[in-house]
Amino acid sequence: MPETKTQMLEREYVIPLRRAWLRVPKYERTGKAIKAIKIFIAKHMKVPDRDIEKVKLDVYFNNELWFKGRAHPPAKIKVRAIKDGENIKVNFAETPEYIRFLKSKHDKVKKKAEIKIEEKKPDEKEEKIKKEEEKTEEQKTAEQEKEKALEQQQIKQAEQQQKAQKHITKIKEPKIQRMALKK
Repeated sequence: MPETKTQMLEREYVIPLRRAWLRVPKYERTGKAIKAIKIFIAKHMKVPDRDIEKVKLDVYFNNELWFKGRAHPPAKIKVRAIKDGENIKVNFAETPEYIRFLKSKHDKVKKKAEIKIEEKKPDEKEEKIKKEEEKTEEQKTAEQEKEKALEQQQIKQAEQQQKAQKHITKIKEPKIQRMALKK
């Protein structure tokens, strides 16, 4: 059987977008520009069946296209397309300084999060013990919540009884008033 080697093919293109996005309404312009990039790359990088599903844009690159909003995309853009097997990754040809800064910042945050996750993974035995303690604590808290709920129900019932007694008309006994004797 012949072995198929996956070659990494890397090319830079300046993609004209204005002609593509002028043909659609203003509110669809950036979306059309993204589709135009994918179609252009699929055509020039010789993607089988020109399947634009296999063309992936970098997150920061996509954010840069959408930066001015959906009605004002760039007129042309310089990209670097890297073909890895069947998939193609599209990125900046020259990454701007602030994008490099953002990437490094996000990488640091991800590393810190991974370190914290690794530190939080204790042994399995400790996990079982903690789960049992949590269950007993949960049971205790559940019992306390039930007691509080019962107390609240009793208080509500007492208040309702007091309200009901206020609204009950009391039978008044006739008052007998003595009249003074007339002289």
